[in-house]
Amino acid sequence: MKSHRTVLSLVLPLVLSLVTVALLLTAAATAQTFTPLYTYPNTSNNSTGVDAPALFSQGPDGELYSTIQTNGTYNYGSVYKMSTTGVYTSVYSFCAEGGFCNTTGDTPYGGVTLGTDGNLYGTTLGGGACDQGVGTIFKVTPAGAWTKLWDFTAGTACDGYTGLLDEGAPYYAPFQAVNGDFYGVDQGVYSGTYGIFYMITTKGKLTAHPFNYADGANPNIPTQGTDGNFYGTTQGGGDPTCKCGVVYKATAAGKITALHTFKGYPTDGNRPIGALVQANDGDFYGTTYQGGAYNEGAIFKISASGVYTLLFSLDFASPALLGSYPVAGLTLGTDGKLYGVTEHGGTNNYGTIFQVVPGGDLTFLHSFCSVAGCPDGIVPETPLVQHTNGKFYGTASGNSLCCGVFYSFDMGLPPFTRLPAAQGKVGATVGFLGQDFTGVKSVSFDGIKAATFKATSDTYLTAKVPAGALTGAVKIVTSVSTLLGSHNFKVLPTVKTISPTSGVVGTVVTITGISLTQTTKVTFDGKVATFTVINDSEITATVPTAAKTGKIAVTTAGGAASSATTFTVTP
Repeated sequence: MKSHRTVLSLVLPLVLSLVTVALLLTAAATAQTFTPLYTYPNTSNNSTGVDAPALFSQGPDGELYSTIQTNGTYNYGSVYKMSTTGVYTSVYSFCAEGGFCNTTGDTPYGGVTLGTDGNLYGTTLGGGACDQGVGTIFKVTPAGAWTKLWDFTAGTACDGYTGLLDEGAPYYAPFQAVNGDFYGVDQGVYSGTYGIFYMITTKGKLTAHPFNYADGANPNIPTQGTDGNFYGTTQGGGDPTCKCGVVYKATAAGKITALHTFKGYPTDGNRPIGALVQANDGDFYGTTYQGGAYNEGAIFKISASGVYTLLFSLDFASPALLGSYPVAGLTLGTDGKLYGVTEHGGTNNYGTIFQVVPGGDLTFLHSFCSVAGCPDGIVPETPLVQHTNGKFYGTASGNSLCCGVFYSFDMGLPPFTRLPAAQGKVGATVGFLGQDFTGVKSVSFDGIKAATFKATSDTYLTAKVPAGALTGAVKIVTSVSTLLGSHNFKVLPTVKTISPTSGVVGTVVTITGISLTQTTKVTFDGKVATFTVINDSEITATVPTAAKTGKIAVTTAGGAASSATTFTVTP
């Protein structure tokens, strides 16, 4: 991952003041404000230690959490948090045990992700108990209580495992999928694979699925699509000549399929870095570090079925100053637009912030080092994150001389609420991130109000999914404003009973359960049946022609559920 860094030689002042610096940019249709909030000091290896991918995640306290590779009490990296006003706080320092950091691990690259339990999850590139330290997976609370979930083994006999192809040296933090388990990747350098896609439970049981080069090598972290599958890219593999990487799909069970094989310059991208993001049109958008018409990076989209389109070729010399060499992927804003950064390009070739409108244009928004002394930073490498206050936040990595900066970027988008959990059943208690919750007046799920909700702080709220709740938009009304959810919440159905439990083709079966109003399909052992929704707790379905004995499955806008009882089709 370090191979993409460009060491800059421009001599810049070492001490920068952010107090009076506010960089205001005005576009024809949209006003935006860039504000540098904090300057990172250089660490023991003469850099800020803030490098890609270093993901930020908003915590229940409203702070933004991430990792630094080489700082902390013991100089082996840390988890830290940053307030939206730029106040830095160390949360946890790695390698208090010294030596090879065999207990806690060292060098956390990937930042952290937020679990539905309110804790933060990440990886270390090195350290751990196996093979003199090939990385770990960890959990840490916002208060700094650390727990190790996994020691990567590099295929050696370790921790009771023999020959497990889990590889090691993970760059990315795992993320929690809708089924509650965590999924991640590492790059494959030890056991003869080309990287792995893994699943790990909250109790620390890991299952690994290797890449085989044809379906990619050196994988980037995927994102989970609305269909439940995982979509990502690899930095290499695919075409045996170009070796330019692929776009892959992985099922929860670990089946990996290449959807697109990159061909490289000048007609396609090369070496995608960063995560894909699914936009509101259902397609996935991403960036490549190289390739495109100028071999300086590209932006592309791909459908879940593999229909691929190269959208834009980046060029730092373009009159539009769009930038070059992106490594952070894209971020979906609540306005439906996509936002990203490039390492280089722009006015002084120190990087840019840009915006992509799905189906529309690519627009330059900000050029780094736009004033003397570069108080706004140089070389942005980490993905933007949108806080629930509506603003975007990010970091510029800087170089050995200066200019590593934490900043905000305000596009004028309104505050909103975010649910760490994407789905749940009626009666489940779900959490919300946001602001001004101490004055909460109501919480509703697609118009159905929750009877039970509680603000545990001004930035975190819990509510019980009410009876009759529908899959759709979440709305929270506070004494200050009305907050809409960043995404729809899916209400999972439950099938309780079927009656009768046997019958011939044409028999009408009554199905009872919970959250059945939005039913879209009923099947008998996979055969689609006609059905009628009676109410939220009852539907009827007719046994279809060619139906076989098996379970009855109900699919709604929120998910699917099957009967515990088998329906027997009689002659």
